[in-house]
Amino acid sequence: MADLSIAVLVGRLTRDAELKYTNSGQAVCHFSVATGTRRKKGDQWVDEPSFWDVDLWGKQGESINQYLTKGKLVAVEGTMRQDRWEQDGQPRVKVIVNANTVQLLGGGQGGSGSQGGYSSGSQQASSQDTKEWQGGEGGRSQGPAAQAPQSDDFSDDIPF
Repeated sequence: MADLSIAVLVGRLTRDAELKYTNSGQAVCHFSVATGTRRKKGDQWVDEPSFWDVDLWGKQGESINQYLTKGKLVAVEGTMRQDRWEQDGQPRVKVIVNANTVQLLGGGQGGSGSQGGYSSGSQQASSQDTKEWQGGEGGRSQGPAAQAPQSDDFSDDIPF
């Protein structure tokens, strides 16, 4: 049996993304996503946030970096890795998500409410495509799925 480390996160960016380059010239877009759960402590419900560091490598990171602003709602799918080091004699561990897919879900504090996304699978999009998805120079206000007309005609009898 193969081991598996898959992460799926939906949350808000805690700060603007940072685009950096390795010594070999490889781009990496680094950002942090906050997710939350509610737990009951005594008689009250308490929100417990979790913060996740995310890396998006290569052209994908370069293309979407400008849209990853603080407060933006995103969905991230990727694999997890642990970075381990020692600081002041104490062992430290940090979980980092290597993103395969980043989907822009909502306007957040820094967005316009449009949708779009970028997948590192077999789909490729240029920076221009990403701008168009965001309602930029291309004039479209939603993702590529908005190009196909959708019908709200539900003439079938649905049992629920």
